[in-house]
Amino acid sequence: MPPRAVLVGLPGTGKTTTGRRLARMLGVPFADSDELIEAADGRTVAAIFAESGEPAFRAAERAAIAAALREFDGVLSLGGGALTVDETRAVVLDAGAPVVLLEATISTLAERVGDTSTRPLLDGGDPAARLQTLSDQRRAVYEAVATMRVDTTGRTPGQVAAHIAAKLHEKARA
Repeated sequence: MPPRAVLVGLPGTGKTTTGRRLARMLGVPFADSDELIEAADGRTVAAIFAESGEPAFRAAERAAIAAALREFDGVLSLGGGALTVDETRAVVLDAGAPVVLLEATISTLAERVGDTSTRPLLDGGDPAARLQTLSDQRRAVYEAVATMRVDTTGRTPGQVAAHIAAKLHEKARA
């Protein structure tokens, strides 16, 4: 059985925090693809990027997500760039799980990401400008897989999780 929900979106949208709350509400486990990769590799995401490069990270990410989509029956949060890889996007679509796109304004995202040293694609420079660039690059792939979109701007993770849980319940009853 595929996950109950797969959360996607830019860094700072609240995928991990909201995902943990949503999993508790649904009474299911939570997994974050970055944490799955770190556990399998023994290095942090930042270290994998620095030592092996983005292509190696994306390959490990694709494998971790594919395994989770086959074996995990909870709430799965994906790294912000996971869907930029065609093969990863295909396995997410094939899984048939609800895909929730979390969105927020760029200014909200920039406030939320704070210290960008643990986020390799945001480290250094102007986080707001980098987030805008990532948004422009990724919007189409996020929208192509999303079965639900939720704006997290001005909402707590608990409010967002409750909204998603209610929408999932409505879909299950339909």
